[in-house]
Amino acid sequence: MKKNIMILGAAMMLLSSCGIYNKYQRPEDIKVDGLYGENIVIEDTTSIASLSWRELFTDPYLVALIDSALTNNTDYLAAEQQIEEARAMLSAARLSYLPSLALAPNGSVSSFDGSPASWSYQAIANASWQLDLFGSKLNANRKAKMSYEISKEYKQAVATSLVANVANIYYTLLMLDEQYRIVGETVDSWHEILRTMRAMKSAGMVNETSIAQMEGSCRATEAQLLSLKQSLVETQNAMCRILARTPGRIERGKLSDQTFSAKVSVGVPMQLLSLRPDVRMAEYSLATAVYATNAARSAFYPAVTLSGTMGWTNAAGSVVVNPGKILLNAAASLVQPIFQNGQLVAQLKVAKGKQEEAKLSFQQTLLNAGIEVNNALSAVQIARESTLVREQQVKSMETAFKGTKLLMQNSSTTYLEVLTAQQSYLSAQISLVGDKVEEIMKIIELYQALGGGRMD
Repeated sequence: MKKNIMILGAAMMLLSSCGIYNKYQRPEDIKVDGLYGENIVIEDTTSIASLSWRELFTDPYLVALIDSALTNNTDYLAAEQQIEEARAMLSAARLSYLPSLALAPNGSVSSFDGSPASWSYQAIANASWQLDLFGSKLNANRKAKMSYEISKEYKQAVATSLVANVANIYYTLLMLDEQYRIVGETVDSWHEILRTMRAMKSAGMVNETSIAQMEGSCRATEAQLLSLKQSLVETQNAMCRILARTPGRIERGKLSDQTFSAKVSVGVPMQLLSLRPDVRMAEYSLATAVYATNAARSAFYPAVTLSGTMGWTNAAGSVVVNPGKILLNAAASLVQPIFQNGQLVAQLKVAKGKQEEAKLSFQQTLLNAGIEVNNALSAVQIARESTLVREQQVKSMETAFKGTKLLMQNSSTTYLEVLTAQQSYLSAQISLVGDKVEEIMKIIELYQALGGGRMD
């Protein structure tokens, strides 16, 4: 007996060394240090990705829109359904550990040579249980668990993308609102200049050609106003599509009321492994491939099945007897693959190949994540510098425009100088609004690149 136990123990150790029972461990050659690049200096381990989206976005209108999207967006609801499907598959994999049970009751009535009819019956239950000695069900259960985790990360990816898209469209609306206001004020300014020039014409100070030139510029600005109006309608409809609602006005605040922290921190690259859904999905896919390889190895070993029958009958052979009697039967079977070795070897090679592919995909996903963080952080810094430069430009253009307008009224400058100054001032104002919104969008991009906005 002791010898048999030792043999069994040695066999189990041998099987463990083959990797049949091993849990997934991240490969040692997967490195995350330096993923952000040499030009990014990490000052501390804090990251804006640790903020919830409710902490990052403080505009109450935007918060309400994101809540609505997470409730009604069809892509997000479809992702939730995929989680339910994966959960059902996981439950099925766990139930495979239990024995299967089937009931097969039957009965009959018979009569011989006109004799009184007699009843016979059987109430039989068949049970079968495949022992998981070699890890086939264990690895199937682990694969199902990884598939379930992948479905959850897919939902997270949809959620973070949804939050970012709603925010980007919202700030685009605020940008268009502000640009519409600026262009509208410019149109009013053109009308004022035209009234001044008509008065100057009456005094013989300008000619009709100058007024026509001014009117042409005024009409061009009015056309720009109409174009912005159409963009506002289309952008609101784009938001309605994400919110799964019919076209309508989107309630919103003002661009001037938006605030973001002056300091953005990226934390350490290791955080990407726990925050970014695409990185987590890639690692879960690698774990799935590892368990598929383990399952391919376990296919080389025999399958052991216990089965039994238990029931109640009143029939025994050819004689009908009463009362009923109990039927009991038990058996064990062992199926060892013999002529499938070539097929099993091929399946194992395929599983190993897919595992290596999943590992390379995981590694590339990490590299892509690091590049995205590098690009986003650089874009935030450049956008902020651009905003500062543009603010100075707007001040200069405003001073130039006001000065030329006063000079024209005193006949010491031409209408062309006023025209040029006005157009330059308008262009600088429009560009400044765009730069401010671009800075906000780059912060959102960085937040998303770092894996911010997790729901769990």
